[in-house]
Amino acid sequence: MAGSGCPGGGAGGSQGAGGGPGTALRAPRAPLLLAALVLGAYCLCAYPGRCPPAARVPAPAPAPTETPRAAGNPGAPALPVASGPGRRRFPQALIVGVKKGGTRALLEFLRLHPDVRALGSEPHFFDRSLMPRTLDGQITMEKTPSYFVTREAPRRIRGMSPDTKLIVVVRNPVTRAISDYAQTLSKTPGLPSFHALAFRRGLGPVDTAWSAVRIGLYAQHLDNWLRYFPLSHFLFVSGERLVSDPAGEVGRVQDFLGLKRVVTDKHFYFNATKGFPCLKKAQGSSRPRCLGKSKGRPHPRVPEAVVQRLRDFYRPFNRKFYQMTGQDFGWD
Repeated sequence: MAGSGCPGGGAGGSQGAGGGPGTALRAPRAPLLLAALVLGAYCLCAYPGRCPPAARVPAPAPAPTETPRAAGNPGAPALPVASGPGRRRFPQALIVGVKKGGTRALLEFLRLHPDVRALGSEPHFFDRSLMPRTLDGQITMEKTPSYFVTREAPRRIRGMSPDTKLIVVVRNPVTRAISDYAQTLSKTPGLPSFHALAFRRGLGPVDTAWSAVRIGLYAQHLDNWLRYFPLSHFLFVSGERLVSDPAGEVGRVQDFLGLKRVVTDKHFYFNATKGFPCLKKAQGSSRPRCLGKSKGRPHPRVPEAVVQRLRDFYRPFNRKFYQMTGQDFGWD
């Protein structure tokens, strides 16, 4: 049995222990015999097939992999795991508004840049947790224009990262409201007239409860954001200049994001039919492409008296917005 590798080497293993020099203790024979039998049985079982299989102890389950959270913000939302190259990151820059201001156009223009990764649709990261994978050195971006008018959004975004860069595309609030109405009308043909929704009691006070009007109160919305982020974290893009000079406005955005000016005037041409700039070379394609048919949609005719009433209504809010941002957008 010596070659079996059994503990103790065999039944003849030394059982005496020296209690001191010249002192020998004689162990009783019965305990020695019992120990030899036990060791012999163990050694027989060491050979395959000689003993019944031992119960297999299940291996401990691997610890669940945690999805990344914002550093120092344990309450920040987790990013879902997805396949593909790169890894999911929290967005370093957000296009937070405004609806019908030109946010989709800006996003499509920026996606031409190799160092920008963004989903084409609105991912609603803070309520659906969808983000693209990015490689090292790329900027992760998201566009959800409803954030600018959502009161809880700035607090949640700051909880994710207080260093997030914020881009707001703004447009003449009167034109924006009519465009908003045109979009809703295309989906709901039986909608009341624009002026019936914009004013209470006929041509009474402007109804700021209507979202198409309320979104254009830019100064009020910005005031809420400035409770959580300094003005230096914002870039305000002119929706009008995004149409008349897309390369210039996109250049400002690239500077703001710390990117090389890759997207330039060579990427754009003006489509007279749509009245909007289009891309000479779209992302992932060698063919020119314009935005979808919902962009550049014809506006319904609104009486000039209604337009002028809204201009008068927005004027003080616009001026306050100019003061807050340090930019005159020329809407008055």
